[in-house]
Amino acid sequence: MNIVLFAMLGIFIFMMFRRNKKTKEQQATLQSQFAPGVEVMTSFGLFGRIVSMDDAENKVVLELSPGNLATVHRQAVTKIVEPAVAAGEEPTVVPDDASSLTTQGLGTPATSAETPEETLKRLNDEGKKDS
Repeated sequence: MNIVLFAMLGIFIFMMFRRNKKTKEQQATLQSQFAPGVEVMTSFGLFGRIVSMDDAENKVVLELSPGNLATVHRQAVTKIVEPAVAAGEEPTVVPDDASSLTTQGLGTPATSAETPEETLKRLNDEGKKDS
């Protein structure tokens, strides 16, 4: 009976050390991928892009949004965020301006320009439908 308890205790301790070793290896692999420009997430859910790293003091400077910087401990960065693009799909491109839009509002073609009088009449007619 005592031998079985000692064997179970030994297996438990072995598994605990093995798990800690795997976790340290994963953390070392992750931290080796850190470089300026990489999108990351911290352990407290803060997303940002690495701007600079100080290995001597274990600090990482993150840009949260343009012009907003935060300094966190290197171990607080727990995940590298990769863009979620499904296999075989092109990423969605969002235009910088409205010049590529082809319709106005509710399916009205952009080529049929409305005069101000026509716009007022259309809006008044839509208002009467609601009442």
